[in-house]
Amino acid sequence: MFTGIIAAIGHLQKTQAKGGDLQLQLSTKTLDLSDISLGDSVAVNGVCLTVVDKDNSSLSFDVSRESLDRTSLGHLEIGASVNLEKALAVGDRLGGHFVSGHVDGLAAIISKQESARSVIFRIKIPTGLERYIAEKGSVCIDGTSLTVNNVIDNWFEVNVIPHTMQQTIMSDYRIGTEVNLEVDLIARYLERLLPQQDSGITHQTLIENGFIK
Repeated sequence: MFTGIIAAIGHLQKTQAKGGDLQLQLSTKTLDLSDISLGDSVAVNGVCLTVVDKDNSSLSFDVSRESLDRTSLGHLEIGASVNLEKALAVGDRLGGHFVSGHVDGLAAIISKQESARSVIFRIKIPTGLERYIAEKGSVCIDGTSLTVNNVIDNWFEVNVIPHTMQQTIMSDYRIGTEVNLEVDLIARYLERLLPQQDSGITHQTLIENGFIK
């Protein structure tokens, strides 16, 4: 489990194909690796990966075919920057929102506009995930916890403050950049728990399940 608060930026140092999968070696000068052991989980651009090797300044991960197919990790080039976050520990501050590191799909940046000192990104939602994005709800983009400012049809907008731009890879985003999207856990499980109806969630459904009176 993660929070979507990026701890450091790493760089892809080496890739190695292994039986259809891929092993990534990432270098990092700013992430404290002293408390990371083999088998621990680290979020790389929002993807929960297991540490399979380490030294004083780098970590290695095996990336499954499933993760390569559903995320942007398989498209990274040597030297590419990535967001890094260590797994949430008991007693840590929850500065963002609960993030599982299980990417739901690839989204795309469709516009980038300055707004005072912040930047507004408009992001195209992958088909089928539109219903999970809500105004003022939470999303995770490449491992970064963000608040949805606006959502219309198949796109949504997020407002990114200077600190987040400086501490993550978001300053590298351009029109067309593909990003890993994880929707809010609450939205995902709420749909699964509520009775399925052809017409979707209705006012009566909410009453029957105690959400409204």
